Amino acid sequence: MLLGAILKELQDEEAAAAALLSLGDIVLLAEVEAASLPHDEAVGEYVSGATQRFAQFASDEDWVRLMTLLEKSHAPAATCLTTMVRWSIARDVAVEAAPQSGGCFCRA
Repeated sequence: MLLGAILKELQDEEAAAAALLSLGDIVLLAEVEAASLPHDEAVGEYVSGATQRFAQFASDEDWVRLMTLLEKSHAPAATCLTTMVRWSIARDVAVEAAPQSGGCFCRA
């Protein structure tokens, strides 16, 4: 399955939870659930938005880091999803910590 098709499926909450569980990373699933709460989003919505935010806002260095990880990965789709979601969670935490940000960078 192509990554684009996988990401489209992640808009469904059950599919997103299943995809995250299939990564074998329960911690990441819990982090996504926690990160989605302040935005009143379902897990699938958050994951889908996280990948879109990475595509739109990630720096050149972030993309190079992702490409390097993908070259070394035996599971590129899982690596890509994990990297994009963790990047978005870290960015959300940083933005929420900034007093003037208003807690959202979706249109930053």
